[in-house]
Amino acid sequence: QPQLVESGGGSVQAGDSLRLSCAASAGTFSRYTIGWFRQSPGKERDLVAAINQRGGTHYGDSVKDRFTISADHASSTVYLEMNNLKPEDTAVYYCAAGQWAIRAEQYYYWGQGTQVTVSS
Repeated sequence: QPQLVESGGGSVQAGDSLRLSCAASAGTFSRYTIGWFRQSPGKERDLVAAINQRGGTHYGDSVKDRFTISADHASSTVYLEMNNLKPEDTAVYYCAAGQWAIRAEQYYYWGQGTQVTVSS
């Protein structure tokens, strides 16, 4: 089954940028949509951005115009470029492989997560 490993999280100030990486096992991109989700304590796991096999993308309303998702098929890595970070972006960020969908239940394989903390 696909393996997903996130990296790139950290603690930053409001207005800073971070780039998260999701390294996937070979063949994952050709079979699944890759989504970035985030979850903060007491809240549901919400879709931040997704990219499908054809390169189509979808963004959550709260991150449009600030975050960019991209895929490097040669290295089997999906990136999430996050700009102008805000304290409300603080969460554990997960990458997942599944259907072209917005609900976490429709993604089958998950990474371990990486913490992003944004201070004001």
